[in-house]
Amino acid sequence: MIKQIKGLHHVTSMAADANENNAFFTHTLGLRRVKKTVNFDAPDVYHLYYGDEVGTPGSVMTYFPFGEMPRGQRGAGEVGVTEFAVPKGALEFWKGRLSGKGVSGLAEDSFLGEARLTFDGPDGDGFALVESEAQGRTAWTGSDVPDDAGILGFHGARFLLRDAAATGELLSYMGYQKEETSGVVTRYRVAGGNAADTIDLEELPGAQAAGQGAGSVHHIAFAVEDRAAQLEVRRALMETGYQVTPVIDRDYFWAIYFRAPGGVLFEVATNEPGFDRDEDTAHLGEALKLPTRYEPHRAQIEALLPPIAG
Repeated sequence: MIKQIKGLHHVTSMAADANENNAFFTHTLGLRRVKKTVNFDAPDVYHLYYGDEVGTPGSVMTYFPFGEMPRGQRGAGEVGVTEFAVPKGALEFWKGRLSGKGVSGLAEDSFLGEARLTFDGPDGDGFALVESEAQGRTAWTGSDVPDDAGILGFHGARFLLRDAAATGELLSYMGYQKEETSGVVTRYRVAGGNAADTIDLEELPGAQAAGQGAGSVHHIAFAVEDRAAQLEVRRALMETGYQVTPVIDRDYFWAIYFRAPGGVLFEVATNEPGFDRDEDTAHLGEALKLPTRYEPHRAQIEALLPPIAG
């Protein structure tokens, strides 16, 4: 069994408009934009990162805004809901705030005793706020969201799958413990890591297959402390039969990727070196940062990218 996984690192999705996406996460949800860079494989597309003050692993939602991209088709084989943790008692504030800003899909429920508020992102993304213990985390205080209601980071994620068994076995191999099942949803939790420690598997045998587009999660990343731990995880996965990419330098972490049995793309990312490797903490996310190979083409790239307000 793999013992190096420390919970979630980040979740990466796709969007149709960079400015709408930026406004939603920084103004509506009150997160900090901690990095403004470009897609490594498509430098005419932004890669935007939102999180807490320093982009702590387990707090970072990232986006590729591909411009005018058609919406994805929701269904089986994807991360259906990305869950953010908020302090106990904060959902009443968020109900009022999100309703006042015209956010759609607002609904209250609970799962395994936790109060949840589900809602849609600008492209139909599936989100939930879950009342949780802080576990040492603090919200970004640079927005107009009060400290006692701010988003603390991820709570976890919910996968939508036709058959959850094989993905459950993979999570167990990755160090997650199977906890409770309620209806068609089973919770898995990893111990000894960060507070973004839950994955819920929702089994929907008759669901149509998901189709990726704006609002879809592209991949979900699990955290390891460093490159040595990552290599151990890669070796263990390959010995089990998974096809895993070589290690890829993503500037702010190193990454490997593989496809889970249910169709979700998994990444394992290092907690090092972090988002302050090329920017002072006080100014994270302000300047456009380019991978080294694209720096000679900065003028052309900047001409292709839409200006982002704020």
